[in-house]
This record gives sequence, C-alpha cells and structure tokens, in this order.
Amino acid sequence: MNLRDVMPKAENSTNFNIVPDSVTEVGTTLDNLKAAVCGETGASAKYAEFSKLAKEAGYDQISRQFAATSAAEQIHIKLEVAEIQKKEPDYVPPTAPEMSGNQTDVNLISGALGEIYETSDMYPNFVKVAIEEGETSAELVFTRAKLAESVHAELYMAAYNNIDAPDNDAFYLCPVCGYIHKGDDFEKCPICFAPKSSFKVF
Repeated sequence: MNLRDVMPKAENSTNFNIVPDSVTEVGTTLDNLKAAVCGETGASAKYAEFSKLAKEAGYDQISRQFAATSAAEQIHIKLEVAEIQKKEPDYVPPTAPEMSGNQTDVNLISGALGEIYETSDMYPNFVKVAIEEGETSAELVFTRAKLAESVHAELYMAAYNNIDAPDNDAFYLCPVCGYIHKGDDFEKCPICFAPKSSFKVF
C-alpha cells in the first residue's frame, strides 16, 4: 500500500464500495461490531493453525506471515471489543474455535478469500452503517480494519505465487491498526501513520 499525504478514510477514498453480490448480514453498529469480533476471532484462530501447519511443512516465511496476520486480527478484535464495551460493559468476546487446515498453498488461498470478503463486503457495509448512525469511533475502527485486510489478501496471494521461490523478508505488524508490511523498506504505516519503530517483527 502506497503512503498518501492524508490518512485514508471512507470520505477521501474510492475503494469503499460494497460488492454487488454482498452476503453480509447487516445490523446496527453494535450488531456489526459483535459480528466483526466473531469473524475476526475465527480468522485469527485459523491463521494460527495455518502458521503451525506451514512450519511443519517447512515453509518458515509463510508460517511467520500467518502468525503476523493472526496477531493482526487480534488487534482488530481488541479495538472492536473496546467499542462494544462502551455500550455493554459486561460484554465478553467469544472463545476462539478449534481450527483445521489443508496444504499450505490451499491455506493461502483460503486466507486471501477471507480477507477479500472482509475488505470488499463486510467492512464496507459496516463502515456505511457507522457513518449513517454517526458512530465515528466505530467507523474509524472498521475503516482501518478494512484497509488492513486488503493488504493481508495481497500478501497471501504474493506468497501463493512465490511459494516455491521465497525470499527471507520479515513481516512488520502495525500495533495500532493491524497493517502488515513485507520487508523493511518503509517509514510508517500507510493506514494510521504509526512509525516503523513501533512495529512488531515476525
């Protein structure tokens, strides 16, 4: 993702449209936050399992990538739970389900498809409702998650295409929004502008 002069938001971006064949069940912003937490919890658990399987199969770099993405989803969960608890202080997030996986190449496709759904369908729907309801804090959380998921999908497809010709680049995780950068050729997060020095390395 290229760095812009301003932080990307729905109001200054043209890639927040909802896919025509949307399958997302949309409710209030509170409903949508809870749905997002459930989805991200499953995704984080899935990627943690995929990371383990990739390591066992000898794909060290892809294992680190899955681990970084699992951690990114945990950032989204934390932000979304905090929004829910503003209205429901006693809310307890769901427990992560048991997950299984397949061969690493297929797991990369599975990951890409999940991230594409979130960035093109789920989160654009949730952003739209948050804007309509004036839920600016939730809108920001959804927006940053949507943008990060798009990059996750791109990285998964790059790993799929290069599965038999990997490099040794590290993955850098933004602790604020869950953006992941492959390699060290950056200065700050293109989504939230957090400095490179704050990133976690995988």
